[in-house]
Amino acid sequence: MMLRRCLSAVLLAVIFTFSGRPEVAHARSSVLFDQGHGQKFLVERGGELDLSLLAGTFRELGHDVTTSSEALSDELLTHVDILMISGPFKLYHRDEIETVVRYLRRGGALCITLHIAPPVSSLIYRLGVDVSNGVIHEEEGSIDNDPLSFRSTRMEEHPLLAEVGEFNLHGVWALLDLRPGVRIIARSSPNSWVDLNRNGVRDKADPRGPFGVMVAGEEGKGRFVVIGDDALFQNRYLKGGNLALARNLAAWLAPPPAPAPEKFP
Repeated sequence: MMLRRCLSAVLLAVIFTFSGRPEVAHARSSVLFDQGHGQKFLVERGGELDLSLLAGTFRELGHDVTTSSEALSDELLTHVDILMISGPFKLYHRDEIETVVRYLRRGGALCITLHIAPPVSSLIYRLGVDVSNGVIHEEEGSIDNDPLSFRSTRMEEHPLLAEVGEFNLHGVWALLDLRPGVRIIARSSPNSWVDLNRNGVRDKADPRGPFGVMVAGEEGKGRFVVIGDDALFQNRYLKGGNLALARNLAAWLAPPPAPAPEKFP
């Protein structure tokens, strides 16, 4: 988490870089984890910060899980139902961003979680989501007296959050919804803040909360969720409300089953 805490601000004058589980059956889905953009926490490994348990959560629902180190392309995503982008460290190029937009408009599903903001800021902005220049400091519900780690309890009604109650975040970027069809579904408290001038003290220059920590939206026929933290699904933290959220995620992202053919007498 030290990389996240030490990330320098891209801009200091402004905060943002740019001006119950579903009760339905799902067909077997293809889940692709992008690992071609410098990701350090991987599904094939079982370390505390890796994502093998998250991959297992998808497999428990009968989904097929694969990974790719290639650039995102229409060909790569042709047969992908769910695209997972977790904690990239390298930028997505313009062609890849437009590929993701086309993928969603065709009916794809996408989850993006942030470790550092710059690699995905252009991508999520294209989807109608903005991201802050620093992580949230929380004064309510902090974990182990660490203001960067806290319990999130301020949630909107949404299938992703059904029966979750609370979930834990460990260094989360503030998110803003920018257009219709995109909305914040989980927030920090009103006593949270972002340390824009990096002096470690809450002062008048620092914006106050509440801030979005999870945003869900639609693009064409597709749907997506952006979460301002990638740690919540790492092996070390995938328990309790975080595990419930991961199970909801695996169900919500999956395409609904095709309608049964009509029966004729």
